[in-house]
Amino acid sequence: MKQKTKGACLCGGITFEIDGAFEHFFLCHCSRCRKDTGSAHASNIFAPGGKVSWLSGQALVRSFRLPGTRHGKSFCATCGSALPDLQMDGTLLVVPAGCLDTPPDIRPQARISWESRACWDDGLSDLPKVEGLPG
Repeated sequence: MKQKTKGACLCGGITFEIDGAFEHFFLCHCSRCRKDTGSAHASNIFAPGGKVSWLSGQALVRSFRLPGTRHGKSFCATCGSALPDLQMDGTLLVVPAGCLDTPPDIRPQARISWESRACWDDGLSDLPKVEGLPG
């Protein structure tokens, strides 16, 4: 079933709407995704055949492709927020979960590239949970 999902970048300069069904949601721990996000993993949702409509700020969208790989990303030129990116010659829409304002209708299905995870990415579920910022 197709859905429409809305999202935006951090500064609000770019807003968009996704038209298409989310089929996969993976947390990727590969070194490229860690560098790409500055975090333990990328949280990407995949919508084969999905379309993105830029509601505002399309001129601010930038894309990067790592030469010699399939790795790519789109982001806001102002704030750097990750944005939806058409890949595989436009047949696959990759949506960073954190840029969505509408909750996705899918949950993460797997942690992929687990063997290449960061050395500090073990036992994190045991850490204390703090409401808001510490201190």
